[in-house]
Amino acid sequence: MTPVRHALDKVLTGHEPFPAVIVDRRWTLVSANRPALTLLADGVAPALLEPPVNTLRVSLHPDGLAPRIVNFAEYAQHLVTLVHRAASLSGDRALDELEAELRGYPGVGGDDAPEIEPGTAIFVPLQLRHDGRVLSLFSTIATFGTALDITLAELAIEAFFPADPATAAALHG
Repeated sequence: MTPVRHALDKVLTGHEPFPAVIVDRRWTLVSANRPALTLLADGVAPALLEPPVNTLRVSLHPDGLAPRIVNFAEYAQHLVTLVHRAASLSGDRALDELEAELRGYPGVGGDDAPEIEPGTAIFVPLQLRHDGRVLSLFSTIATFGTALDITLAELAIEAFFPADPATAAALHG
């Protein structure tokens, strides 16, 4: 895995100054670049950052990023929908348990959760308060579809991009 690890680190570093993370199929953090660690760990309870770190738990837990997410209801519904789809496709009970846990957090997945249109679900931005401003980010997820190694096949790179010029300027600064 050394050459693979080196290549993944190059991808993360090459994406800077924008945040990017590598997660496994259960959204456990494998690696992250400096901007991701700066943005996504700020104000998060230390217990949530102890390995193994689950990025969805960090995002939606009330002691995690949740208080800083401006569009929390919409973003939470987006993330829970991703977990639900992954659990349905894989049959992985751990993902079912993660979905149930996330839905148990305040403001997540209740009856008042906003409906996300299928055509717009891919572009639900993360609107995150950071250093006195709101950063608006969208993400893409890349997987290794032709990987011959099961470990590599279960990894995904989530790369965040600025959704507006103000966020781009803030991240470049």
